[in-house]
Parts: sequence; C-alpha cells; structure tokens
Amino acid sequence: MMNILLAEVNIKDTPLGTGNNLGNVYTTPASLITVIVRNSLTVAGIILLVLLIAGGFMMIASAGSGDQKKAATSKTMITDAAIGFLVIFLSYFIIQIVEVITGVDIL
Repeated sequence: MMNILLAEVNIKDTPLGTGNNLGNVYTTPASLITVIVRNSLTVAGIILLVLLIAGGFMMIASAGSGDQKKAATSKTMITDAAIGFLVIFLSYFIIQIVEVITGVDIL
C-alpha cells in the first residue's frame, strides 16, 4: 500500500535521483520514517543551539541593564530549550526501544 501511495508522487532532478519516484527510493515505510526522524533530530539540534545562544545574549544584556523582567524571560528561554532538548534526546531512545520490540529498523 505504501508503494502505491508513494509511487504517485514523481520527483525529478532532486537528490532522490533523476526520474525516480518516492516509491522506488523508499520501498518501506520504515525507510521513509528513518529519513524524517534523522532530519528532524538535526533541525531540533540547530533550534536548540539558536535558542541557547539567544537566551545567553538576553541574559547578558539584562544583567547590564538591571531589567529583572528581561532576565526572567531569558532564564525561561534557556530552561525551555533545555527541556526541549531532553524531550528530543529521550525520543531517540524511545524509538530505539520500539525498534527492539517490533524488530523494524527505523534508524
């Protein structure tokens, strides 16, 4: 069923290959999920880095101006970024557990 659905989408001149459709490149749903998960983990890491840098700059700026509200906002930003990182980090291990239980090679 997945091959039929993916065969309808024809992408030319992309990194997938010239003239190959998604059904030929990703023969199983697991291979498509692998690409999506790996790329989403990379994007999440980049967003984490940007949020930590922005929060750090806000913290430094608020310390110089003495604005307590700005300091609290920057502390919240850094805390939220760290919690988001933990969620992403733990999701990787959850995927590993699902792989072991189901026997499907996702990553």
